Amino acid sequence: MATVHAREADEKLRKGLRQFNRGQFFDAHETWEEIWLAAPEPEKTFLQGIIQVAAAFHHYTRSNHRGTKSLLEAGLEKLERFPTTHRGLALEELRKSVRRWIAALAAGQDPGPAPPRIERASASPRAKK
Repeated sequence: MATVHAREADEKLRKGLRQFNRGQFFDAHETWEEIWLAAPEPEKTFLQGIIQVAAAFHHYTRSNHRGTKSLLEAGLEKLERFPTTHRGLALEELRKSVRRWIAALAAGQDPGPAPPRIERASASPRAKK
C-alpha cells in the first residue's frame, strides 16, 4: 500500500470537498478513498463516513433512494463519533442535513432540492469550535 503524506492527504481532502460541493459525488468518493486506504484511526473512520455520504448522494442522483438512505445511515453512524467540527469542517451542520434526508426518505418524501454542502467551520455561523 502506498504511503500518503500529510500534505497530499490534505490536498485530496480539499479536492474531494470541492467535488462534493459541486455535486460530483462519485469523484469525491474516489478522491477520498485514495487517502482513506492509508489513513490511521480515527481519521480512517471519519473518511469512511464522508465517503459513504458522498456515495449516498451518488445513489440519489441515480434515483436509488433505498441505497441513498442506507449509505446515509452508515455514514452518519461514523460521523457521529466526531466533534461538532473536525478537520476544519462544520461537521454538525452536515450531520443535521443528513438526518433530515434520512427522515424524509424514511417517510417516502422528497428530501429537498439539493444535497447538502460540506462547509468549512469558519464559513458556518452556527459551527462551534
